[in-house]
Amino acid sequence: MKQTPVVVALAGSMRDGSYTRAALRHVLDAAEQRGAETELLDVREYDLPVFDPDEDEPPEATELKRKIRDADSVIWGSPVYHGSYSSAFRNVHDYCSFDEYEDTTVGLLTVAGGGSFASTLDHMRVTARGVHAWVLPHQVGIRNARDKIEDGEIVDESIEERVRKLGEQAVEYAFIHPDVTAPDAGVDEETADPEGQQAEADADD
Repeated sequence: MKQTPVVVALAGSMRDGSYTRAALRHVLDAAEQRGAETELLDVREYDLPVFDPDEDEPPEATELKRKIRDADSVIWGSPVYHGSYSSAFRNVHDYCSFDEYEDTTVGLLTVAGGGSFASTLDHMRVTARGVHAWVLPHQVGIRNARDKIEDGEIVDESIEERVRKLGEQAVEYAFIHPDVTAPDAGVDEETADPEGQQAEADADD
């Protein structure tokens, strides 16, 4: 009997009306339609102090790490803050290690209030590889988010297609063995910044 894949999405935004969180819900919806068991991990729901290796791990961190470790695919989502990911996202990742991500499939999604997101995706990809995750070549960057997402719905058809593709691939490659059957691991050229813009300081997620 084929195992049911578990796909979780980590939403690294603290804002109530987060575009990042809204986009991740669409990713998970697509994964669920492909037969996955899904869950949104919202950083706002976990009381995580700034990571300190000299302090005892709080119970919330232990629970969050367990959910990540038990997942077959993890989708990372972060707003663009000053050309990189949010501190809330980074703090969760600081609690994690190889134990959570070794050979786990990871998908990347970032949301910008302005026009640049490429450097944020680059930073997330390097961070994922740092814990030996297998990162999907397909990634999603959303610029000018207020024009693309309204009341939690993605109103741009091409963005909606890309977002749902991320969820579908999270299921398709949930059980991949990177050393045996990995597809081309190059970055999806459709996510490159066509204007070659430098990442800008933009905290509108």
